[in-house]
Amino acid sequence: MAVNSIHWFRKGLRLHDNPALLEAVQGADTLRCVYFLDPWFAGSSSVGVNRWRFLLQCLEDLDSSLRKLNSRLFVIRGQPANIFPRLFKEWKISRLTFECDSEPFGKERDAAIKKLASEAGVEVIVKTSHTLYNLDKIIELNGGQPPLTYKRFQTLVSNMDPPDPPLEPLSKVLMNGCTTPVFDNHQEKYGVPLLEELGFETEGLCPVVWPGGETEALTRIEKQFGKDSASVLQEIFERPKLNSSLLLASPLGLSPYLRFGCLSCRLFYARLTQLYNKVKKNANYDKLLWREFFYTAATNNPRFDKMEGNPICIRIPWDKNPEALAKWAEAKTGFPWIDAIMTQLRQEGWIHHLARHAVACFLTRGDLWISWEEGMKVFEELLLDADWSMNAGSWMCHSCSSFFQQFFHCYCPVGFGRRIDPNGDFIRRYLPVLRDFPAKYIYDPWNAPEAVQRAAKCIVGVDYPKPMVNHAEASRLNIERMRQIYQQLSRYRGLSLLATVPSSHGEDVNVNGLRGLAVPVSGKRRRGNGHGSRRDHRSGEEHAGPSGVKHLSTGSGDAQSRLSRLGNGGSGKRGRESEQESGDDSRLSASALKVQWHSKETNAVQQDERMTMSS
Repeated sequence: MAVNSIHWFRKGLRLHDNPALLEAVQGADTLRCVYFLDPWFAGSSSVGVNRWRFLLQCLEDLDSSLRKLNSRLFVIRGQPANIFPRLFKEWKISRLTFECDSEPFGKERDAAIKKLASEAGVEVIVKTSHTLYNLDKIIELNGGQPPLTYKRFQTLVSNMDPPDPPLEPLSKVLMNGCTTPVFDNHQEKYGVPLLEELGFETEGLCPVVWPGGETEALTRIEKQFGKDSASVLQEIFERPKLNSSLLLASPLGLSPYLRFGCLSCRLFYARLTQLYNKVKKNANYDKLLWREFFYTAATNNPRFDKMEGNPICIRIPWDKNPEALAKWAEAKTGFPWIDAIMTQLRQEGWIHHLARHAVACFLTRGDLWISWEEGMKVFEELLLDADWSMNAGSWMCHSCSSFFQQFFHCYCPVGFGRRIDPNGDFIRRYLPVLRDFPAKYIYDPWNAPEAVQRAAKCIVGVDYPKPMVNHAEASRLNIERMRQIYQQLSRYRGLSLLATVPSSHGEDVNVNGLRGLAVPVSGKRRRGNGHGSRRDHRSGEEHAGPSGVKHLSTGSGDAQSRLSRLGNGGSGKRGRESEQESGDDSRLSASALKVQWHSKETNAVQQDERMTMSS
């Protein structure tokens, strides 16, 4: 009896290291590789045009690779549950293979397809290859619960066998006589659609910065780990120079290719291991292991992308402010550092991880006090490498809603960017309206004298928006909000969440969050007068704020009314969030308590905030 196989592509859009695909051709007479795409969903989904363009390029590249094996990709229009039963009969299918999907909605979908296959007498083979480890095994080792701190996760995987080595790519030899029936109307019936066919406007679309597909992914990893691996050695072991190039898309970047499975994480892991062995350095797999950590935390939690009903997320009473959210998402905050990042994200579909931290902090606990769920949705639309588990996990982390509790570390929307790119070239690139501002004022143009603004042909409030919030006041108020929330969690559940929280905002905080960045350690700072941004030449510290806006004074008062008055200026107090975790799983286990905001402010809020950054 003939063995006719379907391999179902979802993620894992590659021929190399694809164990489920290799199972499909094992002893098979025919192979059809399918990808389901619902045109109606494409037109109505929240996923932006850059992500769709990247996906379609991945599918085109996959089809091109299959053609070299005398096969083709079948792009099926519609939903798998509606169409698979017909395909099973029409193509006389006896075997269905696909890559394991660890995310809750994927597991639910796959269970339904397995049931349909069983009813049709079709064998189903599922293989793990999108993650390094079997996530169920990690959870089993942790007593049946996912680890909720990265440190605990590292401990668990360090006691497991190393990830399996990558498998060889599908080839004509491995096909071994297995064929793909292809007819003359294949392109018309099963070809990869154009963006226009999916209802997207392509006029004015920015040039491709990240070409999609396995071919591009393998080219990039070969450049990184090939004969001349000097670039990756420099990235890992040397401090990068402080300039705008740090923030730009690298031609060696890999994150979108890992997200869509164009690049095998096991291949990446193996090449890293070879490199570390070559240079005799201790291996560091953090970039891959954080990915595994969030996948593990999310795999059995269908509410992982929600605050309500999510057992590991603190329920914070965030403000609902659609106007402020729109300004953030559309790069109209009046803070050039934030707006340049959001412009880069919308144009190119990618931003550096330090930039992600900055805009996430600004939206949530730093300045605007808007829910991380709203930021997550914007990233889901615009960010090429955003997937469900990592996107939600990162936003919970950045907003101190889970995984990370050091809420008193706050990014400054002026000083943080200036530390990375002192000349402001990144801002000039993405906000050309500000390109003629001198470096002294490009991060806080509202403090530039009128003559400087006129010379730059950009009047703040006319050609570029005024700052939408006073950062110094908003961040102090929001830190106090977070302090009270964590105090209540500790009081109600006996948690030790405040063990490392400084008693006042004026304490020095030593931060090691900038991996490899040489950031000067500041000396003691003079108290600012709230009238603009200036630099203390003795210490290198900055004082920033809109002209004429006083900083938050201590004492009691109505916090909500204070917050409503924050829309008339900006500030540049510098802060940086540490990536170090604190606490253990027990600290997060009961964080779904509803915590109400108390409007009474405390005298602990001090006029001056000092944060020391070290590399």
